[in-house]
Amino acid sequence: MKIAVVTDSTSYLSTEKVERYHIHVVPIPVVIDGRSYNEGVDITLAEFWEKLRNSKSFPSTSQPPMGEMIQLYQQLGDEGYDTIISIHLTSTISGFVNSLRDVNSQLTNTKVIVYDSQITVKLMGYLAIEASRMAADGAAIDDIIARLDDVRSTIDEVFVVDDLQHLVRGGRLSNASAFIGSILKIKPLLTFDNDSHEIVAFEKVRSRKKALNRVEELFGEALSKVDYPVRAIVFDGNDPEGGKNWVKTIHEKFPDVEIETSYFGPVVGTHLGEKSLALGWLRDIYKD
Repeated sequence: MKIAVVTDSTSYLSTEKVERYHIHVVPIPVVIDGRSYNEGVDITLAEFWEKLRNSKSFPSTSQPPMGEMIQLYQQLGDEGYDTIISIHLTSTISGFVNSLRDVNSQLTNTKVIVYDSQITVKLMGYLAIEASRMAADGAAIDDIIARLDDVRSTIDEVFVVDDLQHLVRGGRLSNASAFIGSILKIKPLLTFDNDSHEIVAFEKVRSRKKALNRVEELFGEALSKVDYPVRAIVFDGNDPEGGKNWVKTIHEKFPDVEIETSYFGPVVGTHLGEKSLALGWLRDIYKD
């Protein structure tokens, strides 16, 4: 069996990682003032944040055309891949996963397994990396999916946004009404709910510094409950300096944890806004 791995641009994998693990990345469109840009293809991070600040209307995101997805899958089938694992951003953010559910009925030369990551950003990227590593080692498809389920169950994250308006206007915050009245006064902590997989605000903190300290406390509590190696990722929304400083602080508190930096690209940045920070973590696939 020859297995291909497909994911989307919100995995924010580096070109080096994509090439090393032979992962096929589909760009997600972001629409700004009526013009559509393919993430990672025809808009840079700097251009996106500049356009976001100056846009006349609230930006939105879209789905890749189904025709292009079918063409990609058929091309992979022609290259000898009889099975494709297509790993994408959570269905609570985008309908892309659900749109792909019946794609097999339109294919004749390969089979697609659509996998809802229940997350996004580089946390999802690590699922694609693990699937590709296992496929390269000749693992059976059932074993790969079981492993993805296992790694996915270890993923957790806390977001600190500078302004809730982006999530509220985009309709991506499920319990927005509980926080609307004090949007300008608080730094809410947000996460993907473990049951609904929707973005929820779960705690109010009065300053950015206190919010980051609280995230560190929650991370420490999470570490105390697991018996496997953990990899942590600090994400920033156009605040790389803030991200690097936070990595330094976290590393001082948790020196045995592998910590890296990543970012929120145009699609995720549309919903979280500028100056957002997040800490995500998962089972370290490289040490397991």
